[in-house]
Amino acid sequence: MLNRYSQWDGSQQGASLDAEALLDAMSDDLLQDGDIMRALRRLFRQGAQDRQGQQMPGMNDLLQRLRQKRQEQLQKHNLDDVLKDIRDELRQIQEQERQGIDRRLEDGREKARRGDVPEQLQKTLERMAQEHRDTLDQLPKDVPGQVQGLQSYDFMDPNARDRFNQLMEKLREQVMQQQFQGLQQAMQGMTPENMQAMKEMLRDLNAMLEERARGGEPNFQEFMDKWGELFPGAKSLDELIEQLQQRQAQMQNMLDSMSADQRRQLQDLMQQLIRDPGMQEQLAMLAANLEELLPMEDMRRRYPMQGQESANLEQGMQAMRDLQELDSLERQIREALQDGDAGGIDRELLSRQLGDEANEQLDQLDDLARQLEEAGLIRRNGDELELTPLAMRKIGQKALRDIFANVKRDRFGNHEADTRGRGGDRTDETKPYEFGDPFLLDLRGTLQRTVERNGPGTPLRLMPGDFEVYRTEQLSQASTVLLLDLSRSMIYRGCFLAAKKVALALHSLIKSQYPRDSLALVTFSLYAREIKPEQLTGLQWSEWEYGTNLQDGLQRARKILSRNKGGTRQVIVITDGEPTAYWEPGHSQPVFSYPPTPRTIEQTLLEVQRCTRENIRINTFLLDRSYGLMHFVERLTRINRGRAFYADPENLGDYVLVDYLAQKTRRVA
Repeated sequence: MLNRYSQWDGSQQGASLDAEALLDAMSDDLLQDGDIMRALRRLFRQGAQDRQGQQMPGMNDLLQRLRQKRQEQLQKHNLDDVLKDIRDELRQIQEQERQGIDRRLEDGREKARRGDVPEQLQKTLERMAQEHRDTLDQLPKDVPGQVQGLQSYDFMDPNARDRFNQLMEKLREQVMQQQFQGLQQAMQGMTPENMQAMKEMLRDLNAMLEERARGGEPNFQEFMDKWGELFPGAKSLDELIEQLQQRQAQMQNMLDSMSADQRRQLQDLMQQLIRDPGMQEQLAMLAANLEELLPMEDMRRRYPMQGQESANLEQGMQAMRDLQELDSLERQIREALQDGDAGGIDRELLSRQLGDEANEQLDQLDDLARQLEEAGLIRRNGDELELTPLAMRKIGQKALRDIFANVKRDRFGNHEADTRGRGGDRTDETKPYEFGDPFLLDLRGTLQRTVERNGPGTPLRLMPGDFEVYRTEQLSQASTVLLLDLSRSMIYRGCFLAAKKVALALHSLIKSQYPRDSLALVTFSLYAREIKPEQLTGLQWSEWEYGTNLQDGLQRARKILSRNKGGTRQVIVITDGEPTAYWEPGHSQPVFSYPPTPRTIEQTLLEVQRCTRENIRINTFLLDRSYGLMHFVERLTRINRGRAFYADPENLGDYVLVDYLAQKTRRVA
């Protein structure tokens, strides 16, 4: 089966991970430091994969999609000529006016030829037409100059006049709508009554903002009762101020992103569109009041738009809105990443910019802890979260799966032995029954031997030599103490996570496959301590303890194993360094020395001898190949007759579990 992987871009179908898959994704983090909240935050940031390779995107994926959309927006248009469409429209209006003048003149000449109008009136029309042509010819080349000239121009063609008025109305709507979200209806027609209402709204708004700036509490609800339809979505004065300042910033960002000439033309055009002195004064006061209450500095940004096609004014404004919303979303997502809480993300904004599926992904990420809690994998202990025993079993099973996934089938099992199997699982091989064998009768084979001896016919007379029984695997009951080195070097070299994984996997293997076996866990650094399996995820080294006191670890393991007299008794040591600490008789504290002294080695090997006398086998798994460690382990194995394995952290589990299984199961040749 082939799997194809690609970068997450939002178009793929995201995985809906169940609670166990989420726990699997968190397991390494939980083993690393035992902090559930930190593991949840990492999952929140990075997402996870299920066992089939499906990806549940995390916050970093949303952030990447957001950045990609911003880049696409910047490469979509440029702002080299945002007034191009307006310039083209003005050119067409002027051409329409010239054609209208020509029609008026031709119509007047026809009437003069028929004698319908006096010749003097026709000459007046000719003179007026020439004056209008001259005025059109003398209009400035730039858009603001043309708008200014045409606003005072007396059109001879009524259709051209109407078209120009419609253009001015549309541009006023665009400019004002940029500042006030709900002004589209109020601006239509821009009658004197509408203009007066706009100025009244601006006076009320400025009065409210000035009162807030003085430290007062203006009546926001009274203002909204009167003008609320112009400010949809604003539920408080603070929200209204932020909404207004964001829209001011969008226009300012577009101006900042344009060339100096384009910026001058657009600013001049805006002055021409709003010619009422009272309106201009109120808008200037609004900008000043907003800047005092909420400075625009953090919202201002120059966007390097580098697309092939120049945006028009409407497209430029929309691009600024999108880019500003993307910036705002990025800030919100970064805060969510820092806090581990997506509650501050504007969901409507997220859907608008990244689609509804982004909201669904965010819901899933925001619900991680609840999923795990409802599945019984974590529980609350006051303000803290802790793993349940079920979660610990699941993590152990995953560690076991991870290790066996790397082990080839021929790496363990199929070991020959000279002793007959006894007391284990039945195999498919059979043998003649001997005294003491488990009576796992092969009925078919037994009857066949009887028939071969007696020949066909009934009754069948069975003899002791006819009985055929199944062979069994040889299973030995084992008591194991796993000694985990908790010294600093294990942390620094990245060995500790691998060691914890092995401990969990071994515990899971024994509990599920060999319930008659026992496993104890002992950690050692300056001191040795017995721990319970459920403590493994939260296990940390102490920055106040120095040393590798293997002597104390072996002594504690020997005392634990003394409670189990039968079967195999063994100690598995996982370490990356030779002993550097020991208990000196009569001292109240361990003696630490680095590099290790001969006395340290001597006292540790004395404890090895005590274990050997009590028939305790010591198997050592070494995560380092330093000369001192290799020399020490060579002496240890010479005394104890145990084995030594040199392993990297990545394959430590292969060695430990395969060796354990090899000792558990042996079959007759």
